[in-house]
Amino acid sequence: MTRTPDDFPPFGPGRHLLSVQQLDRGMLDQILELAEVVDPVASGTVRCTVLDGAVLGSLFFEPSTRTRLSFESAFLRLGGEVTTTTGFTFSSMAKGESISDTSRVVSGYSDIMVVRHPDKGSVAEFARASVVPVINAGDGAGEHPSQALLDLYTLRRELDRRGKSVDGATIAIVGDLKYGRTVHSLMKLLTLFQGITFRLFSPPSLELPVEIERYVVERGHRIVEMGSATEAVTGADVVYATRVQRERMTEEVLSSANMTGNLLNRAMLHEAGAEEIIIMHPLPRDSRMDSFDLSTDVDELPGLSIFHQTDNGLRVRMAIFLVAMGCSAEAVRAATKNQSWDATLDWF
Repeated sequence: MTRTPDDFPPFGPGRHLLSVQQLDRGMLDQILELAEVVDPVASGTVRCTVLDGAVLGSLFFEPSTRTRLSFESAFLRLGGEVTTTTGFTFSSMAKGESISDTSRVVSGYSDIMVVRHPDKGSVAEFARASVVPVINAGDGAGEHPSQALLDLYTLRRELDRRGKSVDGATIAIVGDLKYGRTVHSLMKLLTLFQGITFRLFSPPSLELPVEIERYVVERGHRIVEMGSATEAVTGADVVYATRVQRERMTEEVLSSANMTGNLLNRAMLHEAGAEEIIIMHPLPRDSRMDSFDLSTDVDELPGLSIFHQTDNGLRVRMAIFLVAMGCSAEAVRAATKNQSWDATLDWF
């Protein structure tokens, strides 16, 4: 029988990370603290060799830019090496090889694996057959735990700059709440905090799955469904906008949802009195006309944090590797030295 993420033990040294449900507050704090420790490594001001000799197997069977490159860059900056394959065409799965066989073979070449696959639950299948830890880099409409961790890391930093806390925050989440796996993982992860209010807006047929809503409410948090993105951001501390996952939708749903124009733009924020709000988005953002996504006209607003998220992804994914491979903050510090080139130069 195929195991689901819920069947796996809490995340830690030598263990898989498939779902945010494997994290408790103690492990969450450990990951976020390690992300702070590796900040000089991520910024290139020091060189780290703590994972010298370790090999990452990077398997991405679905398109990815930020997630794949940041995982691979994170491992390389910690001194490890990377072997990679992208898409089904360039793997033996195109010849009919099973997930189980692929995982067992590639894990034999690796010390840890990062896997993205278009089918929900598929990464758990990889983990079941693997002989090394597996990190879920996205499984269809399922979960995306590393994205949730970097989102939380960013959210906490941005709120802290404003003298606020994650506890008690009001968070607007707008866009595709049905297929947006980043939303599912982030909302679950935020239940480790206290007294959060979620203000939700989505197009018809793209509402938050009932099981996610139940998970959040049963843990003492509040969900309020709003009639528009403008209503959702009114009075919120943060807005988390998500791209419509058109590749996961049927033509019938696409035609019935009537998704044109902008999901959220500067005029809407002005109308809501929310031009100072923290603005987050997991990216990629569809910047084409009538894409029903976050408009680029918000890019000059002071709360824009989407590129802070991408930068922080490197730090957080380093921290995930360090935990999975049993490396402490002390080991990281002992394995660092100054770079021979100046990472602080202004580049043109």
